[in-house]
Amino acid sequence: MTDLNNASADYLAPVNTQTWVNGRHNVRCVKVIHETWDVKTFCFMAQQPVMFFFKPGQFVTLELDIDNKQVMRSYTISSSPSVPYSFSITVKKVPGGEVSNWLHENMKVGTELAVHGPVGQFNCIDFPAEKVLLLSGGVGITPLMSMARWWFDTNAEVDMTFIHSARSPRDVIYSRELDHMAARLDNFGLYLIVERMENGLPWQGYRGYLDEAKLDMISPDFMEREIFCCGPEPYMRAVKKLLKDRGFDMSHYHEESFGSTPVSVVEDAIELAEVAQAEADAVSQEDLLRVEFEESGKSVQIAAGETLHNAAAKLDLMIPKACGMGICGTCKVMIKSGETQMDHNGGITDEDVEAGYVLSCCTVAKSDVVIEY
Repeated sequence: MTDLNNASADYLAPVNTQTWVNGRHNVRCVKVIHETWDVKTFCFMAQQPVMFFFKPGQFVTLELDIDNKQVMRSYTISSSPSVPYSFSITVKKVPGGEVSNWLHENMKVGTELAVHGPVGQFNCIDFPAEKVLLLSGGVGITPLMSMARWWFDTNAEVDMTFIHSARSPRDVIYSRELDHMAARLDNFGLYLIVERMENGLPWQGYRGYLDEAKLDMISPDFMEREIFCCGPEPYMRAVKKLLKDRGFDMSHYHEESFGSTPVSVVEDAIELAEVAQAEADAVSQEDLLRVEFEESGKSVQIAAGETLHNAAAKLDLMIPKACGMGICGTCKVMIKSGETQMDHNGGITDEDVEAGYVLSCCTVAKSDVVIEY
């Protein structure tokens, strides 16, 4: 037993411990938890001791090998940085979902993979408040659970009202832990709403959907609270409409915007690609810009308006990418020289920008550019 204790002490010794920073990290799965009939939590640790500090609400991007194809997918961290030597994601098995089904069927204790992150502007650290209202639907509970766990573990003097909506009683994720938190904290109000009942399952909570009447009943002072919301798009649209109709100051409303690429964005991208191709056919050689990838020793000429990620693809250089919208932060690269313009959606920190990093999926060259890749 003494040897085991010494080994553990050596592993967690501060001198041997690194701190997590945005980038690519190798981790292994150390625990799989069955939350509900179609939801699992996967817990990860680094191969070497790493303290996983992040802002509750942020997400990571998994780098997976599925059927000999590299697949990137982003998931919110559901654990709290108050438990620093590991982090967790909670995944709902979606019918036909390539990654969620693979994770449920193949991710086991001991499985190794790479993750990118953490990133994300949706978090509770950047928007401190004495009173908060947490609104979640379905598996959208994960970032809000990270926040609630953080406040719970740190004994924060934050007045929390947590309203979670689920399809049925058996679909309530983290039900036992939520009950535990509510029972131990005077400043934690828990309210569950289910859309429908199921035979044989008792239920004493609310039924139906979150509406104006339920909101007034549960949180009559919601106008005074900082609101954090995450769930399916229809849920968030309904919440925003409800709040706007009541005159809520939306500068105090925050939502998790990461998700699948909207159809409108895909259609716009296709149309823009067609326009870009037509313009490229007409561009003269003098108007092309040179993009050089320093470590790879390759370079290519591109038209103004083409992204750096597109330039890499022309050279068969695979810069990892998950969202293509400047949200996930996976495609970060360092600019060594040249002028660029980036239009991102929160997937990169101000510190990284100051250091010279950009997200290649949403950055265009404004001059000849040299990239460290």
